[in-house]
Amino acid sequence: MNELFEMLSFSFMQRAFIVGIPVALCAALLGVSLVLKRYAMIGDGLSHVGFGALAIASAFNLAPLWVSVPVVIIAAFLLLRLSESSRIKGDSAIALISSGALAIGVVVATVGNGMNTDLSNYLFGSILATSESDAIMSVCLSVVVLALFIFFYGKIFAVTFDEGFSKATGVNSGAYNMVIALLTALTIVVGMRIMGTLLISSLIIFPALTSMRICRTYKKVIICSSVVSVVCFVAGIVSSYFLETPTGATIVLVNMLMFFAFSALSYLAKRRG
Repeated sequence: MNELFEMLSFSFMQRAFIVGIPVALCAALLGVSLVLKRYAMIGDGLSHVGFGALAIASAFNLAPLWVSVPVVIIAAFLLLRLSESSRIKGDSAIALISSGALAIGVVVATVGNGMNTDLSNYLFGSILATSESDAIMSVCLSVVVLALFIFFYGKIFAVTFDEGFSKATGVNSGAYNMVIALLTALTIVVGMRIMGTLLISSLIIFPALTSMRICRTYKKVIICSSVVSVVCFVAGIVSSYFLETPTGATIVLVNMLMFFAFSALSYLAKRRG
């Protein structure tokens, strides 16, 4: 317990929990809709776009979050449009935009001031990299995401399960798909500091898939996914501190263990049934 209190006495650990828990909650809520709509890999694509924007901001000595937020939002809308109305569908659109943005960011950063430590933190994640100003902005954006998700919960539920029926009943499914894309973009940006570009999408995908192992209704999956995401995040942060392992990777490993545990429970439940 003394070691635990010592861990919580560090300001960077306090910021990690303050920023990370809301982000984990946002990722879990959005992850359910993204997985069910087969948009799961959009998180991976947007994280690469985010890294490209951060690299460019770093090269020109601009505020990283203020640059990356609008760029990732625009990319989210573009990805959604390409997936819905273009000949370039789904994973092809994601690969096209994400790889292009990542390449541009790396080239600009290298030409500008090289791949510095700050960019490496964005690529692999680091709790030490979260400044006080970043923490304030991240918490504010997380609150916005949670508020909008709760406000549009009914419509998001409708377009997630039966978009065709939603259109038939007068729901503007395109607009609410844009809302999902917007919320996902904001979640990706605020989570990149801790999880890193390469791992932030796992925070969206794993909790949703884990909860679907044992839950069968949308509401139960949402609740279970939220709890799993927050628990795995906290366990991952604590484990990374004591084991001295990379934060983002440790959180992903804890999520993997939780997924396997829930899969085993689901298998045992089916055998008994």
